Order: sequence, then structure tokens, then C-alpha cells
Amino acid sequence: MSEYPPKLAEVLEDFSFITGRDERVAFLIEIADRFPAVKVTPNIAKPPYDEAHHVQYCESDAYVWALEREDGTLDFRFDVLNPQGLSAKAMCVILGETLSGEPLGQIAAVPKEIVHQIFGREIAMGKGQGLMGIVHMVTHEAKKRLT
Repeated sequence: MSEYPPKLAEVLEDFSFITGRDERVAFLIEIADRFPAVKVTPNIAKPPYDEAHHVQYCESDAYVWALEREDGTLDFRFDVLNPQGLSAKAMCVILGETLSGEPLGQIAAVPKEIVHQIFGREIAMGKGQGLMGIVHMVTHEAKKRLT
């Protein structure tokens, strides 16, 4: 996991030790509870949001913003319109906390398959596609700035 930014590698390592579904769910809920820290603020965007920030295929109606920092890195902000979208909120927290401020090349190289490392291989196809869509939006923002 050393190819990942250090904070993300640490989170993925934490998930690698989880053996049961209940333990994984409890950990994801704990992470999702931190969503307000990565939620987009009204000074950045207000609903209804621009479709350019909308995550395709996400059943929880997620949105992603990449804000440029003075040092050339990005700060990621999110919104999840479905109040029951705990998985989407957890994914947003993980990405926001571990990738904001990291080198663009490292962010761009994060594979969508980290969704399986976090949520397990048994995740429903539709939910998995939406969560991978969130990862794609984040990595796409980094790639745009690298070219």
C-alpha cells in the first residue's frame, strides 16, 4: 500500500484488519459521522448544485468540489443529498481527509478499486459503481491539473 498517499495507505491498512461485516459497518458509520468536516460550505456552493460536480451513478446523489490551495494541491469538499447515504458519506470523508493537500500525481494514481478494500468485495454492484464514481471525480480533478 506504499504506492498510495500515506494517510490513505494508513486507512486502507486499518480496513485490512477488519474480519467481520458488523465490524466493517460500525467503522464506516464512525467515519461517516465526520462528514460535516468535509461538507461543502455555502460560500463555495449552494443547492441546487451545478451538474459538473455531480457524481454519475451515485444512488446517494453525491457531489465533489476540488478547491485549489496556494501550494498547488487540492482541498476536496463534498455533499451527499441522501440523508441515508452513509456509505457515500464515509467514502467522501476518507477521500477528503486522506487526499486533500497531497501531491496531485499521487491523487491521480489512486485506483477506483480502493472501494473494494474499504467496503469489501460483497458490496452491491450499484453502490460500488457510485462509490467508484466519487473516487473517479477526485482523481479526475487531480489529473486535470496535471495536464
